[in-house]
Amino acid sequence: APVDPLADTIVEIGWVGDTTPGSKYGNPPDAGRALFTQTRTYTLEPDIMVANLEGTFGVGGASKCDGRDSSECYAFQAPPENAAALAWAGFDVVSLANNHSHDYLAAGLQSTKDALTANAIDYTGLVDTVAVKEVDGVTVAVLGFSPYSWSPNIGDLEAARELVRRVDADADVIVVLIHAGAEGADKTHTPQGPETAYGEFRGDSRAFAHAVIDAGADLVLGSGPHVVRGMEIYNDKLVAYSLGNFAGWKNFSRSGNLALSGLLTVQVTGDGRVLGGNWRSLVLIDPGVPTLDPSGASAALVNQLSAEDFDSPVELQPDGSFSLPAAQAAPTAP
Repeated sequence: APVDPLADTIVEIGWVGDTTPGSKYGNPPDAGRALFTQTRTYTLEPDIMVANLEGTFGVGGASKCDGRDSSECYAFQAPPENAAALAWAGFDVVSLANNHSHDYLAAGLQSTKDALTANAIDYTGLVDTVAVKEVDGVTVAVLGFSPYSWSPNIGDLEAARELVRRVDADADVIVVLIHAGAEGADKTHTPQGPETAYGEFRGDSRAFAHAVIDAGADLVLGSGPHVVRGMEIYNDKLVAYSLGNFAGWKNFSRSGNLALSGLLTVQVTGDGRVLGGNWRSLVLIDPGVPTLDPSGASAALVNQLSAEDFDSPVELQPDGSFSLPAAQAAPTAP
């Protein structure tokens, strides 16, 4: 086969975990920008910066928590104007494949989509919704999966493989976002088999990640457990199972490893080779603002978890960088 002309083109993709731009628990000042001031320099850098949008944009209306005990039900809604802060911070794509995108029901989801569109932020993670970005001639498709009915189903591996194969026909690089896993400070390990939380099926992260990579995905990026998890190399591709919580104003715990977060950047070539990347250690400081952590605590935890959980772990260097073995293998013509 001829060498792909895009083989020398490198696209940098950035990923952070759960991001709540405001809610009834607290609305960040400066129309939401206060959440991102400490990390904006870094989120502006990647060619495509992606976050899991944990919540909605809107102005009230019925919520999923109406008539329920507020100590057990959390509905997140930020003012629509806060969507501009996401764009200001450099976010290009957000995932709506999670348990909070329907916090304010169908009307809330629509107002969220409207606010994102008004700020030129693409979204993915809804049924029949794929975000497609082009960088230097490279077409990057971003898909999102969750256990919830409004998303492509993380529990249906065959349908997931089929969707990836279908998108692969027109895309050079495929990024799959997953919202999966049990939640909490003690859920840092990525288990074998399916997980549950609050009586819900939360996916089999490993089986799913491997299935979509086998079908053609180049990068699998996870959120959901609210803590960081390890990273593995599978068939020369990268899986980052969770980056924890990225940003929220008084709505996320900031104790122990629940305060640890990361900003992951990954370099991928136009023909889908994952070269490597960088993990920036972050910590959430009151009231939930991500800030650079010179101690490197989250990177150290990721290294420990990766080594303990996976046969082919990613190994972060002291500066947060990592490379994949395939990075050394340039494509050659037969």
